[in-house]
Amino acid sequence: MNVPVGVVGAGSYLPARRRTNDEVAVAAGVSAEWIAGRTGVLARHAAAPEEAASDLGAAALKSALAAAHLEVEQLDVIVVATSTPDELGPATACRVQALVGARQAVALDVTAACSGWLFGARVARDWLAQDPSARYAAVVGVEAYSKFVDPTDRATASLFGDGAAATLLGPVAEGRGFGAFTLGSDGRYADHAMIAAGGSRLPVTRGQRITMNGKGVRDFILDVFPRMLAQALGRGRVTLDEVALVVTHQPNPVLLQRAAREMGVTDRQLVVVGDEVGNIGAANIPYALAKAASDGRLRDGDLVVLIAFGGGVTWGTTLLRWSGASAVRVAPALATQLQLH
Repeated sequence: MNVPVGVVGAGSYLPARRRTNDEVAVAAGVSAEWIAGRTGVLARHAAAPEEAASDLGAAALKSALAAAHLEVEQLDVIVVATSTPDELGPATACRVQALVGARQAVALDVTAACSGWLFGARVARDWLAQDPSARYAAVVGVEAYSKFVDPTDRATASLFGDGAAATLLGPVAEGRGFGAFTLGSDGRYADHAMIAAGGSRLPVTRGQRITMNGKGVRDFILDVFPRMLAQALGRGRVTLDEVALVVTHQPNPVLLQRAAREMGVTDRQLVVVGDEVGNIGAANIPYALAKAASDGRLRDGDLVVLIAFGGGVTWGTTLLRWSGASAVRVAPALATQLQLH
């Protein structure tokens, strides 16, 4: 019989440079108050010139391993979710694997934009559940958006930030861990949020910038959030009152809170981190999950709804029954990392 798979460790990393709205507003041609009022974002972090996505991801993974008291040799699988890879090839996961020294692990990337971590968690959960020789997997969400943001474009410059978070998956007690996953994609709306240049269609070496159809993205979020929440509750045969936390992608805290309140999600249930770090893409959900754990908002047996959505467009949801016996925490090894309370 398959052993349940859940979260057994978590870590995160934010680059040292913190950019406030005052700084961003100057180049974007708006005020700091405009950014805060429209987006709810107050600050975001930017990677150093020498830092790539793999550097951020490796730092987050090292902290997760320390938190879970696991050795890197115990990793069987590393899945990296990112829209801002070090290069088009090889996989950024291979770069992360080398940086942490996980020579025994299989390393691969998952590209599903801001839904990437959830897609990666599905891959890792199924891998562990079906391979009796595999015990632990790492799912890393990381973005280095600052390398691709046009600072004069207020729609993207005000929202996007850099950061990474790593989640370790492994065996948990019966009745704990991940439930069924629901994932989806609709490529008809791939142009809503994208980095157009740098691939096989526009193979250039410079000028890659993030573009976003703000109205299209807003409409998508307001449509997909309630559908995913209802689907998660329905598949799990639970009510919203039974849910401890709703952990979701953080594209825009103002829009997220609006969508959540319309569905009856309370402020106590909703985890909001976008105000502190902005939209960090595939890292948003694992970062928010780690933050909630470090803040003491999760106890053994708590039910968490995870909701992802992103460019592509992509979306997904699952239920996670928290395992307190796993002693999930965030290692305080790095100064820019989340601290335990």
